[in-house]
Amino acid sequence: MTTVGSEPATTTDLPRQRSRPWLLGLWAVVVYGFLYLPLAVLVVMSFNNSRILSLPFKGFTTRWYSIAFSDEAIRVSLGNSLQVAAIATLLSTIFGLLAAFAIYRYRFFGRNAFRIALNLPILLPGIVTGVAMLAYFSNLGLELSLGTVILGHAVFGLPVALGPMLTRLSQFPRNLEEAAYDLGAKPAQVFTGVIFPYIRSAVIAGALLAFTLSFDEVVVTIFLTGRDNTLPMEIWGRLRTNITPEIAAVATLVLVLSTGLVLLSQWEAAREE
Repeated sequence: MTTVGSEPATTTDLPRQRSRPWLLGLWAVVVYGFLYLPLAVLVVMSFNNSRILSLPFKGFTTRWYSIAFSDEAIRVSLGNSLQVAAIATLLSTIFGLLAAFAIYRYRFFGRNAFRIALNLPILLPGIVTGVAMLAYFSNLGLELSLGTVILGHAVFGLPVALGPMLTRLSQFPRNLEEAAYDLGAKPAQVFTGVIFPYIRSAVIAGALLAFTLSFDEVVVTIFLTGRDNTLPMEIWGRLRTNITPEIAAVATLVLVLSTGLVLLSQWEAAREE
């Protein structure tokens, strides 16, 4: 018997099924474990006291790092990688900053197409970008060298450096710029004294990401390198002939450097937001 004025219970009145956040967490652990377990194994193997890169673990040692640091070819290729990454990062950051400012400030025909075109090098597969650059440099008569690698990495890193800067510029309060002009500041003074301090963290973050990308790049480098190897190319060449724990030690150092630069770039980008 029902009470007068009462309504029959509906499905919405039934207790809701309890959520299971632990299930999502477990799934995330499984996925990330699958993705990053090979990296963890690589790091462990770099400390393995064995002449071959395989299990079981025969003891802890750091001699593979000492051997890597004393390897002349490794040191030379590391210097080449740092040189290429530094110059390519400088070019990517400068041209990325100019492109970001042009997209932010001006309204011109083909603006969206220009923005998409700037991102094509990172959107296309690396092999397509590498073959296209190789054909282009060959038509120009340029001999393959570290110079062609620098140009290729600069093009490849430009959209990476562009992204944080363009995002930061889109958040810039235009009234600050207008106030500077009202006070008699010239365009160069407005940029250096008002706009650039606001986007400085984004510029640094973009530069760090471009440096990381250039330092680790293999696919594009294969098509553009000459006689001088970069560190990833040196590692790639040795993996085809003799895999030793020394390679694992070098790869671990590269992993630590790359991870540190990415975390630093993210911290720098978020620091002033």
